[in-house]
Amino acid sequence: MGRKRLNIPLKNVCESLSRHCSVAAAANELGCSPAYIFGVLKANGLKLKDVVNGKGLATKDNTLLHNGGLND
Repeated sequence: MGRKRLNIPLKNVCESLSRHCSVAAAANELGCSPAYIFGVLKANGLKLKDVVNGKGLATKDNTLLHNGGLND
């Protein structure tokens, strides 16, 4: 019961945050809440400033994050 999970990939969240530099604007674009965005970041060991500043970071699964997007 209840709503279906959104399951928005981290890559999409980071790219949207990188484009907008605003959690509210990114949430609007992705069709989720700002809290959902913070939850996705937290689940992957990231903070908002890490994504918006575009630092290269390794997430929990050792995927590299560069400039707000995941390397493929």
